[in-house]
Amino acid sequence: MLRILRNSVIIGAPVKINLALHVVGQRSDGYHLLESLIVFTNGGDLIKISRSDYDVFLLNGRFSDAIDREENLVLKARDVFRRVTAVREPVAICLTKRLPVASGVGGGSSDAAATLLGLKALTSRGRFGELMHCAMGLGADVPMCLYGILYKSAMIAYGIGEKIRLLLDFPFLHIVLFHTGGPLATEEVFCTLKNRYNAPLSFDGCCSFSFDSFIKFLQDTRNDLSIPASQLFPMLDKSLDLLYASGAIFARMSGSGTMCFGLYRSEKEARRAEEYILKRNPGAFVLATKTFGKNRAQEHVGLLE
Repeated sequence: MLRILRNSVIIGAPVKINLALHVVGQRSDGYHLLESLIVFTNGGDLIKISRSDYDVFLLNGRFSDAIDREENLVLKARDVFRRVTAVREPVAICLTKRLPVASGVGGGSSDAAATLLGLKALTSRGRFGELMHCAMGLGADVPMCLYGILYKSAMIAYGIGEKIRLLLDFPFLHIVLFHTGGPLATEEVFCTLKNRYNAPLSFDGCCSFSFDSFIKFLQDTRNDLSIPASQLFPMLDKSLDLLYASGAIFARMSGSGTMCFGLYRSEKEARRAEEYILKRNPGAFVLATKTFGKNRAQEHVGLLE
């Protein structure tokens, strides 16, 4: 979602969901090599950027209290955009934090990507190559979130996340996100991981599959961070059990945790599951939604210019 007003821009930062995440190696500099099948959906944070007489950073939303105002990726994205594009005009940025912090769905990275694209839309500055340069300096997940906003497409990410293969014909999925825990530091999860050299992700690129055949494919994939995350946060297993009890055909943890997801055959079943889980976990973060599919691809490709 991108709205360009006279003196401001409102842009949605989508939720990034790792349907599969294989850790296949580690570089000499310590970065882990990954192969991950990723989808995006609405329901993430919102960024509003407005022209201003001086810089302002405002926070609101359900999870705003957990945000670090000084080290926030939104401010880092603003500052690196200025360095790369030489834009100096002050802006007021309001971040509406709707996602739990450090939950494995790329909230901060997606916020940073949305900020870069919002600044480009507001100032008419910044070529796509410059935005990618900014994104790569902000974190491994930011480039893929940048592509996710632009193309609203599934993808496979390789390397440390900088190599991206778009899956523009990938169909949408009905999904429920469920989070009961607090933040879980990615570095801590990787430190707990025992084996860093696992089998690669095997995906032939064919997106014309049935729901049942896709579930069968997912069952042969992994999230190699699930076990170390469960050791650090044992409630993850109970979250997965509840998703299956709600009718999920397949459930897994996303990213480095602690957000879990379930896949369902229909929107009706996903909505019913959302109600089922909320009744048993009042106050938990539960979201029934639909991932971006081929009918949503390339919605904001004009921002590439």
